[in-house]
Amino acid sequence: MGAAGQGLSEDDVRTFREALAAGRKPKVVFTAAAGQIAGQIGQVVELTDPAESDEFVVVRFGRDELPFSPADVAVAPRGAGRKAAEPQPEPHPEPVAAPAEPEFVLDQVPASRPAPREESKVETVEAAKPARRAAKVTKPKGPAGLTVTLAYADGEWTVAAQQGSKALAKPYVVKPAEALRMVALVDVPGVHEAVEQILSAERAEAEQQAEKLRAELAEIESRLAELREAGTEQGADATR
Repeated sequence: MGAAGQGLSEDDVRTFREALAAGRKPKVVFTAAAGQIAGQIGQVVELTDPAESDEFVVVRFGRDELPFSPADVAVAPRGAGRKAAEPQPEPHPEPVAAPAEPEFVLDQVPASRPAPREESKVETVEAAKPARRAAKVTKPKGPAGLTVTLAYADGEWTVAAQQGSKALAKPYVVKPAEALRMVALVDVPGVHEAVEQILSAERAEAEQQAEKLRAELAEIESRLAELREAGTEQGADATR
């Protein structure tokens, strides 16, 4: 557990989530980072999504439920916020009534009675705190980013699309001409040069293969002509 005054640790937040899931409302004490209400006791009633706002610890303070950051609160010490038992008065010839100390307990509704000046100060702090927190507006979370990838590997161009962690389109093969049109939309000289080098290498390799196939075809056609000529001569000899 985090020490009082140092805010909540990740273990404290995890413990609070388990307690809330079990129906309990952990008590916390406000740290110096919370401002004028430092040292007061509150109850955690909810933990929202930390990705949406740094102030995801919702604390019931008096009659209000306000969001705070983990640095604003710390785990309350044992017994904090509980009403102390009143000691039994000892016999005295002239009992002197002790001045009543202000009591601040979040679990109880204050009774309707004239408030001492000390309690008036606490009420002023409670009224000022909501006004400061209410001014903050949590920005709505935008849609996940979209990524379209054009890739070249093993002599093939592929295109894929992904939004956040969800694959919208698995990599599929496109023609070199289509890939070249996509690259033309990117105004980056280095990208154009890289694509031109890839296409030039592919053209050179294709020309070599075509030249090799033409040579093999010419050799086969020559061999076929020789076989046809030999067959013609044999037929002529048989006729004689």
